[in-house]
Amino acid sequence: MMTPEERGAKIGAVVRVASGNFLEMYDFIVFGYYAKEIARTFFPAGSDFASLMLTLVTFGAGYLMRPLGAVVLGAYIDRVGRRQGLIVTLALMAIGTLTIAATPGYDSIGPLAPLIVVVGRLLQGLSAGVELGGVSVYLAEIATPGRRGFYTSWQSASQQVAVVFTAVLGVGLNALLGADQMAEYGWRIPLLVGCAIIPLIWVFRRSLAETEEFLKKTHRPSGREAARVLATNWRIILLGMMLTVMTTTSFYLITAYTPTFGRQALKLSAGDAMLVTMFIGISNFLWLPIGGLLSDRFGRRPQLLLVPVLAIVTAYAAMSWLVGVPSFGHLLAVELWLSLLFGLYNGAMVPMLTEIMPPDVRTAGFSLAYSLATALFGGFTPAVCTYLIEVTGNRAAPALWLSVAAAIALTAALLIKRRAASG
Repeated sequence: MMTPEERGAKIGAVVRVASGNFLEMYDFIVFGYYAKEIARTFFPAGSDFASLMLTLVTFGAGYLMRPLGAVVLGAYIDRVGRRQGLIVTLALMAIGTLTIAATPGYDSIGPLAPLIVVVGRLLQGLSAGVELGGVSVYLAEIATPGRRGFYTSWQSASQQVAVVFTAVLGVGLNALLGADQMAEYGWRIPLLVGCAIIPLIWVFRRSLAETEEFLKKTHRPSGREAARVLATNWRIILLGMMLTVMTTTSFYLITAYTPTFGRQALKLSAGDAMLVTMFIGISNFLWLPIGGLLSDRFGRRPQLLLVPVLAIVTAYAAMSWLVGVPSFGHLLAVELWLSLLFGLYNGAMVPMLTEIMPPDVRTAGFSLAYSLATALFGGFTPAVCTYLIEVTGNRAAPALWLSVAAAIALTAALLIKRRAASG
């Protein structure tokens, strides 16, 4: 039983380490939320669809850097420590965000504008490639016995705070400025807000204590050794990637893609789409710790098997009902259901992923599996869904993409073998 002082110290550590994860997700989803405005500013093209697709591909391009960040920065964190590594990732994210926020539009500097934005996005991706893994491993290593699922759930829960914060900010800006001002300059304000938050999170990160588990390590692999261990364990990393596919796809479907889907496909107002996103962030925040607690109580595997099945059975039917009679209420109902599935699944998936990775390269292995899933599936979800709707004419097509991701995750859950106690 922890004393009140020990409990307070644990809570403080969770808040401080998760704060950077908040910023990482905030900066990433702002780009997705304002894809239409960013498209008009940096990627003018012959049609609105072509312009939006260029922006969404740039959104996804940030995820292509994640595997590189996972290997290089993950090995760095496994060698020098969780605390120091998380400070480095925060610095890279800050540079990338400031670059995008401050770049003049295409009308001012021509082709240089989209090039600079892509570079900023790639820097964000390099940082994010290991941020989530570093935070998850830190939380897993400070968790009290039997509560690893609950502790690691706060990594994802902090991201939901970013979803809610961004949505609330978006609703407020749309009400204050209106559509014309938002398109002209208002979309830059959330990025500048993200830059303003960075100094506070820097202070939080610097005050983190290193984990006892890391300090007890007698061997800390070099970059070359880490690469060799990762290559030797490619099967478990591949299965970990497959396991993560449903988390990344469902998350970006119900958060980053919702404003675009609500406005473009369902013809709802920007305010309604943002409001739905805000409620989804709140719902995710509630379900993630519950999912973690349930996995601590009943084991990871039951949730990892049941939830993908539910997604495969219900996603397309729910989305078809939504597009048949699109409305604020129907969009909210469908996404609340998908939010429940996401929270329960992720609550079991994240601790499982920390447990199956080789201890010496736990951060790099976790980050690589997660980054590959995000790069190949989750990060391109907005672009893929937009494309599927365009070529099929079926506005429920995004559910097919989610069903494919769920099938891949279910396959991994059936194949994967536990490599550690359930914590």
